[in-house]
Amino acid sequence: MPLTRTISALVAIVFAFLIVVLGGWYFTLAFGVIVFLGQREIFQLVQAKGILPAAKITLFVSQLLLIFAHVSPPLANAVLPLGGTFICFYLLFQPKFATIADVAASILGLFYGGYLPSYWIRLRDLDSLSTLPLEGFWPSWPLQMATLPTGLTATLLAFACIIGADIGAYIIGRLFGKTPLSNISPKKTVEGAVSGLVVSILVGMAGSQLLGWPFSPLSGGTLGTFIGITSLLGDLTESLMKRDAGVKDSGDLIPGHGGILDRTDSYVFTAPIVYYFVTLLLPLLAK
Repeated sequence: MPLTRTISALVAIVFAFLIVVLGGWYFTLAFGVIVFLGQREIFQLVQAKGILPAAKITLFVSQLLLIFAHVSPPLANAVLPLGGTFICFYLLFQPKFATIADVAASILGLFYGGYLPSYWIRLRDLDSLSTLPLEGFWPSWPLQMATLPTGLTATLLAFACIIGADIGAYIIGRLFGKTPLSNISPKKTVEGAVSGLVVSILVGMAGSQLLGWPFSPLSGGTLGTFIGITSLLGDLTESLMKRDAGVKDSGDLIPGHGGILDRTDSYVFTAPIVYYFVTLLLPLLAK
């Protein structure tokens, strides 16, 4: 792996770990910046196709959605349909007639770029504890897993599964990959995808054992399977958008990696899967 790519990845991992541990408004505001930059790249991709979405208003509504996801998740659920309605209303009264593509791209930006990622905020807020200003948290020493918030441990485990899947797929795909996975992303191979899935499952199993989840390691392996599949789907979805727009990377913000979207695409579809696994399935298994 090139040095620049490695350094960028390490910095991103350390930053992600720090904001996840801190939680509260630290996580919400930092995540809001990431979502803002990612959405801008989404709109740049669709604008490259001659589509004119309601970018500014969608970016604003998405930030409101993220704030409400932290303050009151039910209100965040309300922002999605209300925000979508307002965006369509806004497009109706533009000097130039909006097209179906303009409306669809705007709603895509809101749903894919704002609503789905908001589940990371909801997940991190589960059973949250506050030991710092701005609802922040920092664990006391000696560290005891049982005293950590559920949202913190679940988010870290999910991130570890995604990172493990990315690393496993990259290394094995580069060394042994021969069978193309999809024409959407020619460099991806079946060998790499399967390896990434296996690593995600193993990380999930190990993490569930460490956290004492019910029916571990089966429950952790199941979560790892879901994460491995959805992270790959997120990667392929972003590759589809880039291929359609005729660009190699979504941006150039991160040295050696491209844009924000190139690094966070695996996290988009994964967020609600992990949230509902932890809030709905795990409690059932514990009964």
